[in-house]
Amino acid sequence: MELENIVANTVLLKAREGGGGKRKGRSKKWREILKFPHISQCDELRKGLERDYNSLCDKQPIGRLLFRQFCETRLELLRCIHFLDAVAEYELSPDEKRKEMGEEVIRQFFNKESLGYMAEICELFMNQCIEDLQRSPCKDLFGSCVQRLHEYLGGAPFTNYQDSMYFDRFLQWKYLERQSVTKDTFRQYRILGKGGFGEVCACQVRATGKMYACKKLEKKRIKKRKGEAMALNEKQILEKVNSRFVVSLAYAYETKDALCLVLTIMNGGDLKFHIYNMGNPGFDNERVTFYAAEICCGLEHLHREGIVYRDLKPENILLDDDGHIRISDLGLAIKIPEGDTIRGRVGTVGYMAPEVINNERYSFSPDWWGLGCLIYEMIEGQSPFRARKERVKREEVEKRVQEDQEQYSDKFSEDAKAICKSLLTKDPKQRLGNKGEGGVQVKQHPFFRTINFKRLEAGIMKPSFVPDVSSCK
Repeated sequence: MELENIVANTVLLKAREGGGGKRKGRSKKWREILKFPHISQCDELRKGLERDYNSLCDKQPIGRLLFRQFCETRLELLRCIHFLDAVAEYELSPDEKRKEMGEEVIRQFFNKESLGYMAEICELFMNQCIEDLQRSPCKDLFGSCVQRLHEYLGGAPFTNYQDSMYFDRFLQWKYLERQSVTKDTFRQYRILGKGGFGEVCACQVRATGKMYACKKLEKKRIKKRKGEAMALNEKQILEKVNSRFVVSLAYAYETKDALCLVLTIMNGGDLKFHIYNMGNPGFDNERVTFYAAEICCGLEHLHREGIVYRDLKPENILLDDDGHIRISDLGLAIKIPEGDTIRGRVGTVGYMAPEVINNERYSFSPDWWGLGCLIYEMIEGQSPFRARKERVKREEVEKRVQEDQEQYSDKFSEDAKAICKSLLTKDPKQRLGNKGEGGVQVKQHPFFRTINFKRLEAGIMKPSFVPDVSSCK
């Protein structure tokens, strides 16, 4: 058995490294598999595609790249691309350089004598930006100008793009994307873990060599436990998610025995492993702040899509090879109708918010409670309402959550204590993150004063800790 494990691990490591050859893990037939169809084969797709600028030219990475290439062939549109690039660079700049970079953007694009003058943006917006820059160079200074420019690009330029060879290439990509996916699309490797409905194994796309995690939901188990609605719900939720801080769904297919979800692979282990199995329980303040900020961004994205997660705990936060985290396992997540609330007593004992335990109606408040529990556990090395390995009945833990005040040791800085208290407020109406502004309000807390969220969301900020993937579960 031990020999089998060694062989399985060796094969997986070789696959992750690209197989050691020139093909980088791709099969011999990869060029044939990824061959573009003739454009005439895309006619049906062309007729049925919804012509939405935001979706086709901004949200979809391939569409965004091809629209950009189209704009670069026309001088009047090339200026727009340069302006958007300059604003993006401004938003990602460190605080101390932001005013200087803002002045450079204004000099290049708001000066009528300049070759880059943006006549597409009205002077009222420009003047407001100039005034705001002198007052306070905030990250979203050029937001109204960018919005106006996208409105312009979504007009005649978008119409012309649809008649170009670049849009034809986009249709060819979409045609390839819509090819059926089966188990033969992938190579299967060792099991990474097991769950309530099946197992998770590593897999590799034969055409590209890219590695993923394949979550197999066994049909017999789903039927026996009446989990059909939960399995379908998880797939539908994952289809809506597109964040670097939440595990993404790349493919979905079924076999005779299982429903298979092919997800982002996370090789660095989960937070529970790192909190309790890598030296003294808990993390230093810098690491806690970084993880909490990334989790906050993940929750904000889910809430923006109308999704409440409901199962925030260390086991469900995974690290990648570089030390960034993603929220995983969206089996208990649910979409809330806009402006509505839901009721559901679901989650994990010790991490469920008081309103969930009491079976009251709620929207996104349980997730901010969960973030408070996570920050507390990452600092203290135990959850706020139950010591690690403490044998205590579910009812007792729930009573503590509802009635007891969590205790703070000298491991907590003043800011850490303040944010935990604000997030672990029993009354959801008074809880940080649940007073109308959501994640924006949480991000503004002094606990996150060292985090530049624009740079974090762009993937520029580097984690202080990089996991040794060979030692992680």
